[in-house]
Formats: sequence, structure tokens, C-alpha cells
Amino acid sequence: METNSPEQPVDWQEPDWRREQPRRFWDPSRKLLRSLRDYQRLQGTGWVRRIRRSACVIRHHFWSVVTGAEIPLNCQIEGGLLLPHPNGVVCHPEAKIGPNCLLFQQVTLTEGVILGAHVDVGAGAKVLGPLELADHVRIGANSVVLQSVPAGCTAVGVPAEIVRRPNATDVESFNHAEGDSH
Repeated sequence: METNSPEQPVDWQEPDWRREQPRRFWDPSRKLLRSLRDYQRLQGTGWVRRIRRSACVIRHHFWSVVTGAEIPLNCQIEGGLLLPHPNGVVCHPEAKIGPNCLLFQQVTLTEGVILGAHVDVGAGAKVLGPLELADHVRIGANSVVLQSVPAGCTAVGVPAEIVRRPNATDVESFNHAEGDSH
């Protein structure tokens, strides 16, 4: 995996693993994600792996209690997830989270929810699937999402309604980013 220097722009579809790196000793959300990543990396057979996975399970339980988050070890999360305030975040094991997403506190993702790349979900939002939030979607705080949201849109309310659709500049920047990645 190639790491980008701070000057280089990060492709929005590629996971930015720097976002998940613990920055200090007490960094609960990033330590929770690290325990999850370590557990998933150690899949396979062998008694050494089983022992190391058991240690990951213990770390995951510890950080889950500290953060108050319920993110299962088998959850499908791509890289670059940010949980600035992980308290009360609940993810169903069948939910899929794309690269470089942002979930604030008290967010709930149910079974069948698919988040695209760079999706921001505001505090207290409930995403009740099955549905898909496409790339660059923003969900407002305390919204209840009951239907899929197209790329670049912003949805708010109970039930959530689209309040902003991407304009020509947004679409051009998405296409430019896609062209840079090839």
C-alpha cells in the first residue's frame, strides 16, 4: 500500500489509512478500529493466529466498552473510517461501510445498509436499510433515512428528504477525481 505525502491529494475512492492511525496513547475510536482490523487480518488457521485473534477480541471488547460503540468484529468496513465521537455508534454485521466515511455519535446502521465512498453521517442519524447511500452523500443530524440517496446529495429530516443535489461544479470535481485515479 502506497502512502501519500501530506501535500498529495488523496483519491476519494482509495482508503486513506492515515485517518485510522492512533495519534496518542488514549485514542479510543482509533484503537477500537485497530483491534477490529487486527482481528480481520489474522483470519486463517494456526494456533498462533488463534491466540493473537483472542487477544484482538479482548482488546475489541475493552475498547467497545470504553467507546460505547457496537461495531462487530465481522463488520465490512473499508479503510479511512472516522469516528470522532464513537459513543453509541451501532453497526449491524451486514452493513457495509465504504472508504473514508465519517460517522458521528449515536449513528445506527441496520442490516442491508451500504455506504459509498466519503459518506458523512451526522450525530444521531438512523439509516434503516436495506438501502444505499452513494458516494459523497451527507446525512443530517438526527435524520431517519428510509430510502437510498444518490451521489452527492444531502438528506435531512424525519423521514429524511433530499435537500441538496450536486451542482455542475460538484459533478465536475467528482469526475476530475475519478480521472486522476486511472
